[in-house]
Amino acid sequence: METPAGYGVVLVTAGNIQEAEAIANALVEAKLAACVSLLPIHSIYTWQGELHKEQEWQLLIKTDLAQFPAMEAKIKELHSYEVPEIIALPIVAGSQAYLQWISQQVKSKE
Repeated sequence: METPAGYGVVLVTAGNIQEAEAIANALVEAKLAACVSLLPIHSIYTWQGELHKEQEWQLLIKTDLAQFPAMEAKIKELHSYEVPEIIALPIVAGSQAYLQWISQQVKSKE
């Protein structure tokens, strides 16, 4: 097990599978993410003073967090929500081989 430096998972929700796939494809093709997993979820939240219960899609984006600013810009460009969820969680430990693979798939920090 390796202690990763700068790797993370970014969470984004989307309102439908088409939007989720479009965002995932764009991030992987632009080498801003190594992998994006898509999961159907049920969200309960307050927006503009009203309680909402919605079926959404959760994107689990594996990346080098040095790419976060560019990733955030790309997501905002493609996302239909006024205020999309875009939050990053650090990977505190991981398989060296997997982390190396993330590094190879994502643009370098230079």
